[in-house]
Amino acid sequence: MSTASRRRAYSGPIIFSYGFRPFFLGGAIWASITAPLWVWSYLAGDGWLSREWHIHEMLFGALAAIVAGFLTTAVPNWTGRMPVIGAPLAGLFGLWAAGRVAMLAPGLSPIVIGAVDSAFLIVFAAVIWREVLAGRNWRNLPVCMLVSLMALGNVLFHLRPVFWGTDLAWRVGMAAIALLIALIGGRIVPSFTNNWLKAQGQAPSARPESRFDHLVLLATAGALAAWLASPASLIAGSAMAGAGALNFVRLARWRGWRTLKEPLVWILHVGYGWLALALGLLGLGVFAPGAPPTLGVHALTVGAVGVMTLAVMTRASRGHTGRALAADRSVQAIYLLINLAALLRVSAAAGSLNPVLLSASVIAWSLAFGLFAVSHIPMLARPRPMVAGQA
Repeated sequence: MSTASRRRAYSGPIIFSYGFRPFFLGGAIWASITAPLWVWSYLAGDGWLSREWHIHEMLFGALAAIVAGFLTTAVPNWTGRMPVIGAPLAGLFGLWAAGRVAMLAPGLSPIVIGAVDSAFLIVFAAVIWREVLAGRNWRNLPVCMLVSLMALGNVLFHLRPVFWGTDLAWRVGMAAIALLIALIGGRIVPSFTNNWLKAQGQAPSARPESRFDHLVLLATAGALAAWLASPASLIAGSAMAGAGALNFVRLARWRGWRTLKEPLVWILHVGYGWLALALGLLGLGVFAPGAPPTLGVHALTVGAVGVMTLAVMTRASRGHTGRALAADRSVQAIYLLINLAALLRVSAAAGSLNPVLLSASVIAWSLAFGLFAVSHIPMLARPRPMVAGQA
């Protein structure tokens, strides 16, 4: 039986028929909840939820789920192997959910919390390595390495009281996701751009992958490595600023302005633009010691991560459930809200964490991910609609 036939023969709960279904939904719900919970605790001054919890649950909680949803769906297409579905997928999702409970449960020892929470990303990385190696899909070995880097960052977070500070852990997680956006975004943005242009009867304009793209990826990886080793050094600052500039040039080569009629396409360009801006701000911050230290951080986390994840989630949910690849009003509202959240969060950082801007940013962020969850439940939790003539 072929891979496609085995997938069609699956008769279990629809939610576990494909990785994007539980993980996109779970990640979106968790993202919409955690941000307002932390801001409420922060503004109330009760210390119930720490800054460290907030950072962890954004990077290694909500974002990790969305990455898992994307890769458990994409890797089978890359390798031609059977996707993780049914009970194994439910078990993987259960590991992620157990980590979220452990991070909030009172009275658990740090060892138990660390063990329960670290299990998901470690097992997930092992699954991705297994599939890529078994499929002899050497091109995507860097993806395996970056997922492993995320798992390492999470482990470092739980070891911080013994060996490391929290900053190293979140920098490792941020570096991994920045490189994932640069690597995978560099494939899908020009590809989807050209596909849409061809469908409109127009000549494709986004340049395919070239040596310049490889140079940009190497420069970005080198800059992030320097940032991990010594974030305040002139070498790291220069490298990050240079990587930001190179990524802006890379983005311009894709000519995203030709796709302004379809939000489902141009939002990918906007998300990649946030990545380039974030790298530049992180680099320039070294040369402006008086500048707010988290401008680049939030341009990356709320801007690049928030925009690009929702761009990919909305498109993948439609494509893999047989819907038209076009943005309806709810999707357009999601894009507006997440970009507003990013602009407000960067502005709040520039204004010494202005509580009004911070609260407004969190509301926009929560609404964006919450609207995704509510509007996409029919796609994620129900069977793919039958088309005329389909058995």
